[in-house]
Amino acid sequence: IAMITLFTFGPSFGLPDGSPFVMKAELLLKMAGLPYQTARGNLRRAPKGKLPYLDDMGRIVADSTLIRWHIEKTYHVDFDEGLSPAERGTAWAVEKLMEDNLYWAVARVRWLERDNFERGPAQFFNVVPGPLRGLVKVLVRRKVRQMLWAQGLGRHSEQDMTAMAVQGIKAITDILGDKPYLMGNNPCGADATLFAFAASLLSPVFETPIRAAAESHPNLIAYMARMRTRYYPDFQGSGVFAPASAATAGRPEAAFGQQ
Repeated sequence: IAMITLFTFGPSFGLPDGSPFVMKAELLLKMAGLPYQTARGNLRRAPKGKLPYLDDMGRIVADSTLIRWHIEKTYHVDFDEGLSPAERGTAWAVEKLMEDNLYWAVARVRWLERDNFERGPAQFFNVVPGPLRGLVKVLVRRKVRQMLWAQGLGRHSEQDMTAMAVQGIKAITDILGDKPYLMGNNPCGADATLFAFAASLLSPVFETPIRAAAESHPNLIAYMARMRTRYYPDFQGSGVFAPASAATAGRPEAAFGQQ
């Protein structure tokens, strides 16, 4: 049987995938009820040099948003069915807040704060030969710093960057309110993004005030548990993906994947 293949990084940081964009794409496939399989991707072979990308019976689609549009058009799925135009606009705005603002705040914490880097992304470089590993780490972190500067967030102080991220999280939890899902009683397209990115910033591997801010919103924590139960009932990770019996245990060790 022909099947969709989603190219991913693989589990890391206690999550089904270390990339929230990959998790978003996988959740969209789950929401659409489409049969699919995952495979480890290679950035050098990826059409745009990034993951995820999707192979749908020979048709290659790169970028999580383009994957969403492909699913909607090809399989006649409306992820935002039942939403008003204003609600669709709000859902899209939440997606872009997560992808174009909060993502960079989390990237800065993971890659540029030394302790968090050593606990997390540094593990990706274990495949690099020992004599070169230190140099490659320096070069990649320098590139991340340049990207953050170009994006704009890297020009701010850590305090100001954190304040912006915390305000973003508050805005999202205010929109969520006491609803089961972001826009109402049923998940919409933006729920794939919200769950994926919130899971990323809630990863227990990283000690950050941004994570602490997210943990302080009970409605977000309840939402994450609801989504995890619905879409990832069998994944045994850490943090938001920890089994219920481990919820009160100490911070578990993360399982790092190979990037």
